[in-house]
Amino acid sequence: MTFKDEVKQRVDGYAGNHDLQNGSGTFMETTIESKYSYNFSWMGRPIIQYPQDMIAMQEIIWEVKPDLIIETGIAHGGSLIFYASLLELISASGYGDGRVLGIDIDIREHNRREIEAHPMFKRIDMIQGSSIAPDIIERVKEYSVGKKRVMVVLDSNHTHEHVLAELEAYAKLASIGSYCVVFDTIVEDLPEEHFSDRPWGKGDNPKTAVWRYLESNSGFVVDEFINNQLLVSVAPDGYLKRIK
Repeated sequence: MTFKDEVKQRVDGYAGNHDLQNGSGTFMETTIESKYSYNFSWMGRPIIQYPQDMIAMQEIIWEVKPDLIIETGIAHGGSLIFYASLLELISASGYGDGRVLGIDIDIREHNRREIEAHPMFKRIDMIQGSSIAPDIIERVKEYSVGKKRVMVVLDSNHTHEHVLAELEAYAKLASIGSYCVVFDTIVEDLPEEHFSDRPWGKGDNPKTAVWRYLESNSGFVVDEFINNQLLVSVAPDGYLKRIK
């Protein structure tokens, strides 16, 4: 048995391990309440992600080697820098010359300055505007023309309506074999009081949008291996692989 086979066998077994599942659930609930994800940065920029999800994204990006990564939601720009740095490494290894496109309704001026001053900005473009506005959707589609390997990441407004609209607009830009990753699906699995100050919550969040989208889009499946592999993730059921 190869090392890769051993990993798969072990990870597949995690699905039925109730102690692991319960422990990861407790960890997620307590760490989200204490804003654990706000503690990390990538190459100097706050990334506001769990390290486990960052490793999963690295594995996907190395596997897909995308020409383009489209991300909705920019914030401090840490994830744009993260993706761009991985594409830089991939390019240095002789596998393409990928770019990152970030979309945000409000790119704060201080964040824009820091992103544009970063060495990895050479692989980044940004669009300011609502990710679900028709003109922005059209600009993103035009930008992706000619790109053979595209990956999509949705991490902006987390309401059901908004995420579903993003999925309808962008998911099929992901190439076959690549991914559309929907972050913060964890909202559905947490107590309602965690989001009392936000417009999203149980029954109205990225995971409910994923469920609705998959009802009528058989070209994507939830990557259950990643679900079981990570255990700790803000995106359970959010790693959608395009299969056709």
